[in-house]
Amino acid sequence: MFLSTWADVLTQSFQNLFYGLVAFIPNLVIALVIFVIGWLVGAGIGRLIAQVVSSLRVDQALRAAGVERVVERAGFTLNSGAFLGFLVKWFFIIVFLVAALDVLGLTQVTAFLTGVVLGYLPQVIVAVFILLLAAVIAEAAQRVVAGAARAANVRAANLLGAVARWAIWIFAILVALERLGVSPLIQTLFTGIVVALALAFGL
Repeated sequence: MFLSTWADVLTQSFQNLFYGLVAFIPNLVIALVIFVIGWLVGAGIGRLIAQVVSSLRVDQALRAAGVERVVERAGFTLNSGAFLGFLVKWFFIIVFLVAALDVLGLTQVTAFLTGVVLGYLPQVIVAVFILLLAAVIAEAAQRVVAGAARAANVRAANLLGAVARWAIWIFAILVALERLGVSPLIQTLFTGIVVALALAFGL
């Protein structure tokens, strides 16, 4: 009787395990399909973003602003298109990953990814986009202002062009910091440092 009872318990346990696996496998397959689709979509859109940014020659404007030297000192290579494309790619991948995990019923993980990662990553993407756009506008503004000043026989034409460029950069950086949720005190300190460096290096 004792052995029969244990046999029934083991049989019931294996049956429950089997039925659980049978019920779980379809959800797992659906989750994998969702994730693979998300990976392909993210990779495609990220590559497209990288190509668009590269075609705008943003890196040339960043080099003119001295950003390349800072990036190289940090051990990286300046490639703004690849960087923004990387962020966009992973944003879409994580969006589809959240959907896949939700199918599997992993609510705590999805809540973390939704609240922390997806809640902040779009702000990072917007901030990077603002800075890249500022690089193009600042470079164009410097040329226009300096050219107009030279046409008007203004001696400080280069200085005025540099002032226009740095004004756009400072404004864009402050907007980007605001998008990232940086406190006003840090923004003020950063502005002071940028202005001091600009004056020290003759704008």
